[in-house]
Amino acid sequence: MDMGLTGRTALITGGSKGIGLSIAEMLAAEGCHLHLVARSKSDLQEAKSKLLSAYQVNVEVHDLDLAKRGVVARLAAQVPNIDILVNNAGAIPRGTLEEIDEDRWREAWDLKVFGYINMCREYYRLMKGRQKGVIINILGNGGEALDAGYIAGGAGNASLMAFSRALGGQSPKDGIRVIGLNPGPVATERLVTLMKKEARTRLADESRWREFEKGFPFGRAATVEEIAATVVLLASDHSSYTTGTIVTIDGGIANRGSLI
Repeated sequence: MDMGLTGRTALITGGSKGIGLSIAEMLAAEGCHLHLVARSKSDLQEAKSKLLSAYQVNVEVHDLDLAKRGVVARLAAQVPNIDILVNNAGAIPRGTLEEIDEDRWREAWDLKVFGYINMCREYYRLMKGRQKGVIINILGNGGEALDAGYIAGGAGNASLMAFSRALGGQSPKDGIRVIGLNPGPVATERLVTLMKKEARTRLADESRWREFEKGFPFGRAATVEEIAATVVLLASDHSSYTTGTIVTIDGGIANRGSLI
């Protein structure tokens, strides 16, 4: 299916690897020009080279820490004209209330929660001026499948779910769509790290982390391509009536009350 995205421009935070890079690849395959944002300059350059070798689109990279005040405003001033914003930067660590101290909690939320909010604030304003744009916030099903062992992440994702619903509920009057997407377990380096931690805690042997895959729907984690394909559909005019909602792709985990 032709998604009708040729010639549009997308900005993807956390775009140098994992879900973000897969989204970039699928958007590039549809003819989207790209701006990728991440903290690692070397990872961004590697991603850019990969994309330029495969697709005939423009790719610009920006090595920035979106948790720092003022950075988002400077980025928006430098790259104002985008059609699609995908907020994907940030990973909130697992841990209980006792394990996640205030500094660690605030650091994680500064990048993901406040980073998303600040990106939306700047780019919603710019999109409103053109009466057109799509914002997709990659959140996580921890905001639905609540787990005291992932309390900072669950609380952060739940707040961004409410934020995305509220903003997207009124955005049609400005010609904008805002959507949240909640992946469950996705086969990335981060997931393996989390599963190794669980294996150390629960099985006293991190090498047994693959045993947890048996508890996933269909006996596996989602692929990054499955998440990216949904993002591309939501970003396209084929989903032009979709806004103010949360799309969950977790194989039903949120409805059975268990992440692992």
